[in-house]
Amino acid sequence: MTGTLVLAGTPIGDITDAPPRLAAELAGADVIAAEDTRRLRRLTQALGVQPKGRVVSYFEGNEAARTPELVEALLGGSRVLLVTDAGMPSVSDPGYRLVAAAVEKDIRVTAVPGPSAVLTALALSGLPVDRFCFEGFLPRKAGERLSRLREVAEERRTLVYFEAPHRLDDTLAAMAEVFGTDRRAAVCRELTKTYEEVKRGPLAELAQWAAEGVRGEITVVVEGAPERDGGELGAEELVRRVRVREEAGERRKEAIAAVAAEVGLPKREVFDAVVAAKNAEGAAGEGRAGSATPVTP
Repeated sequence: MTGTLVLAGTPIGDITDAPPRLAAELAGADVIAAEDTRRLRRLTQALGVQPKGRVVSYFEGNEAARTPELVEALLGGSRVLLVTDAGMPSVSDPGYRLVAAAVEKDIRVTAVPGPSAVLTALALSGLPVDRFCFEGFLPRKAGERLSRLREVAEERRTLVYFEAPHRLDDTLAAMAEVFGTDRRAAVCRELTKTYEEVKRGPLAELAQWAAEGVRGEITVVVEGAPERDGGELGAEELVRRVRVREEAGERRKEAIAAVAAEVGLPKREVFDAVVAAKNAEGAAGEGRAGSATPVTP
């Protein structure tokens, strides 16, 4: 008989959040694959557990190479426990490759539910949680980050992101640029730890706050785009939506058609708003050029 792969959630801060089943699995697993073996040692010591199984490292750098080895152990009947530094394996952490490989071999996969920064931040955010999507970490490069944000600019579900503290101010500023300065959000810092903090407010205010410097592990929750009746949208908003799509790579004609369908307006109305905005910008540019003081030779 084949073995079982167990994905175990570990505390994201407070060690007493560890479920009783976690200690039992750590004690009984034949193989423990850990993102950081030193953290695993501290975890087992805190829980008063002495693992009997073999401990191996399983992190981003060796995930692809070590997966076949763990699959072989599973095919041989071993119970393999996968733990990451904090939270649930596979959620922005190593694990997906191993789960996919196990499923392909028809190996049983189960989980020990545990703390999750995503769900904890959602619950504390004060934003709608009936529908949400997890976006993980945004790209580090500014252009790629803006492009990724533009892809979800009109997403109506609540958005959840992980972010490094030294990039938080840039990320919030980019969100304010793409989503709008008044879009509500919550920055959740050091969840379940001693200095836990949840900062709520409009994106522009949060970006200004973060510019002063923030420490710790960060989860950002952002309100989804408001559902609006196309008839209530002004020309400026229609133009903004078209530009967001154009900047994401769509041709203008396609962007206009998509926005018109999205808000329930005739394509001609959206087209006219875009043309009027372009003409207004052109006129403003000519006015600035004409007001310049001529240079007398």
